[in-house]
Amino acid sequence: MTLFPVWAEQVKYLIGIFAILNPLGTIPIYLSMMTDRRPHVMHRTALKASIAVAVILTLSAWVGDGLLSFFGIGIPAFRIAGGLLVLIIAMAMFSAKTSPARHTDAEQAEAEAKSDIAVVPLAIPLLAGPGAISLTIVDAHQVATLPGKFVFSLGIVGVAAIVWVVLRLAEPIGERLGTGGLNIATRVMGLILAAMAVQFMADGLLEIFPGLSH
Repeated sequence: MTLFPVWAEQVKYLIGIFAILNPLGTIPIYLSMMTDRRPHVMHRTALKASIAVAVILTLSAWVGDGLLSFFGIGIPAFRIAGGLLVLIIAMAMFSAKTSPARHTDAEQAEAEAKSDIAVVPLAIPLLAGPGAISLTIVDAHQVATLPGKFVFSLGIVGVAAIVWVVLRLAEPIGERLGTGGLNIATRVMGLILAAMAVQFMADGLLEIFPGLSH
């Protein structure tokens, strides 16, 4: 396999992870949580949340296979389950809404009363929720070599850095794009996720029922 296809696969995985994190779609919720808080508090929260996202997803990439083996769950079954979860999130994104699989109204109300929302609920489950973790585990399984997994982990850190930039600039981005622009971005990312979810489920079904390929 040449170098280009390897890097192309890595980039494809990271685009999917960025799409499901959807930091642009998180901006309105983030700003509502940070109402009346000083800029330095918002900047610190953005940094802590992005670091937490990097840690959560990197750990998922490295220990995910081991956890699945411990519980006796095969990757094909996990592909199907993860694909269903990602599809549910993607369908909510088509309507420019936050899926209950990521964040509920009760969690929103609780977050507004907390002094520090960086890790919970901002990093998890709002950004790196069950869907992002599932997607990361499946993608990491596709990276067969140890060097490849290191590169994938570095890519996750890069995606988390982009999340930090988006949250750090949440106010100007929100003002520039407006509600319509943020909703369009969310729907585009939802379309990418929906296609990936269908592919995950199709791959899982073909591995469990190889006869379907005929």
